[in-house]
Amino acid sequence: QVQLVESGGGLVQPGGSLRLSCTASGNIVSINTMGWYRQAPGKQRELVATSPSYGSTNYADSVKGRFTISRDNAKNTVYLQMNSLKPEDTAVYYCTGLFRTVETVMRYWGQGTQVTVSS
Repeated sequence: QVQLVESGGGLVQPGGSLRLSCTASGNIVSINTMGWYRQAPGKQRELVATSPSYGSTNYADSVKGRFTISRDNAKNTVYLQMNSLKPEDTAVYYCTGLFRTVETVMRYWGQGTQVTVSS
């Protein structure tokens, strides 16, 4: 079993910044891709950014140039630095990753953290 705990959400004014963190714990053997998704009210969950173990990061067009995903593999932690935030970035942000444990390989999700961009 793997647990993902997110932090760093909150209320910020347009143009402001936030940094989300997500730390994984449990019987982890290895971690493949980690990333962030978001879901706004009345909309489907959408990809924000992903960071594979090897290879390039990937971003949604709507956040390119404003958001940066990074990982600290020693801490099993992924971050999302969000700059120049817009009201349309308001959503619940979910951390996810593909984990290999002793028993299996499967995707886990965090509980979500609310980001609200408003003046």
